[in-house]
Amino acid sequence: MLSYMKSKKQINLEKKIKDIKQAILELGDIRPGSLSKQIAGGPNRKPRQYWQLSYTYKMRSRTDYIRDELVEQIQSETLEYKKFKKLMEDLIENSIQLSKEKIEIFKKLKNEN
Repeated sequence: MLSYMKSKKQINLEKKIKDIKQAILELGDIRPGSLSKQIAGGPNRKPRQYWQLSYTYKMRSRTDYIRDELVEQIQSETLEYKKFKKLMEDLIENSIQLSKEKIEIFKKLKNEN
């Protein structure tokens, strides 16, 4: 492998990646899905309300019914999952940029030799 000085861009990208990985480690419990309140009942029946968590896992759509006393916990978990997804997007984007930066540096070094 060729040795070289890291570019400022490469150093910045490595720091961003490190920070993103740390943020992922600090996440709380996660759970995918969208939580919504549903109302069931017909014309001759009294309406009743319940909480429904809908999500896709392993390419299958799923639904869980959530008790009122667990709604706050599930809301917190789904929010953490959204944070996780965003962090993973950022990690991938920065990792691609870092890889491209390394390739460019190696190309320049190879052309100088």
